[in-house]
Amino acid sequence: MTYDEFGMLQDNATEVGVPWNGPPSVRREAVALPDGRRISSLVWGEGAPEIVLVHGGAQNAHTWDTVALALDRPLVAVDLPGHGHSDWRPDHDYSPATNAADVVVALGRLAPAPQLVVGMSLGGLTAISLAAHHPDLVPRLVVVDVTPGTDHAKAEPIVAFVSGPERFESFDEILQRTVQFNPTRTESSLRRGVLHNARENPDGSWTWRYDRMRDWKRGEELSFAPLWDDVERVAAPMLLVRGALSGVVADEDVAELRRRQPDADVVVVEGAGHSVQGDRPLELARIIDEFLQRSRR
Repeated sequence: MTYDEFGMLQDNATEVGVPWNGPPSVRREAVALPDGRRISSLVWGEGAPEIVLVHGGAQNAHTWDTVALALDRPLVAVDLPGHGHSDWRPDHDYSPATNAADVVVALGRLAPAPQLVVGMSLGGLTAISLAAHHPDLVPRLVVVDVTPGTDHAKAEPIVAFVSGPERFESFDEILQRTVQFNPTRTESSLRRGVLHNARENPDGSWTWRYDRMRDWKRGEELSFAPLWDDVERVAAPMLLVRGALSGVVADEDVAELRRRQPDADVVVVEGAGHSVQGDRPLELARIIDEFLQRSRR
């Protein structure tokens, strides 16, 4: 099966009603890290990037394609280490702080002065770490459907999906498993997502692009609670976006967030599960744009 990385963007736009005026300006760039690994990103637009988008675990930068089309702003969507086209870590450590250290290097080259960082799930926790320790790179922060209160029980549906088979006999098999675990998404959007997030092997079978050696597969407890201290360190205006159909963020997590960040805003997107950018991309783009405009005042 032929894979054209940027050949499906018109389908993204058409599916949600974003005007299509021809192919957008978007390119892939890789940045070398000090240890020789490379971190890859999608660079949208020609001007200085205004926004940085950081995807969740077991995803990649293309999860933001429809949001990027709707925003129509210069931005950078990062492939986290071990995901998409970025190199895997030999130690398989994809914790938020470790990810943030690599993202800092990429942003220094591709987006040294963003106006806003948006992170979803693992990318949201990475963005919190980034904001706490590199505040110059995060003047505004949007976190999508995650807090440091997320644990194994709350993330169980996600863990169940990414802990599935490593190899699939056909594209239809890997697509149907993805459809089974994503009832809020259209099959056409999931088909695009799988093409971006999986690769075909020489024998016709399919495997995921991301590194599957994650913490919970090494018998370690999934806990991000120490990041609450980083939440408290964040000096930037902060917005939490929750998916109304998702159980990843509980009400007590919102209460703790507000205890640590009394001025933080929280919005709930109806009809969205955990991957708000996939379920309600236009609504999320509107929320991001409004938060950016409001926090500029």
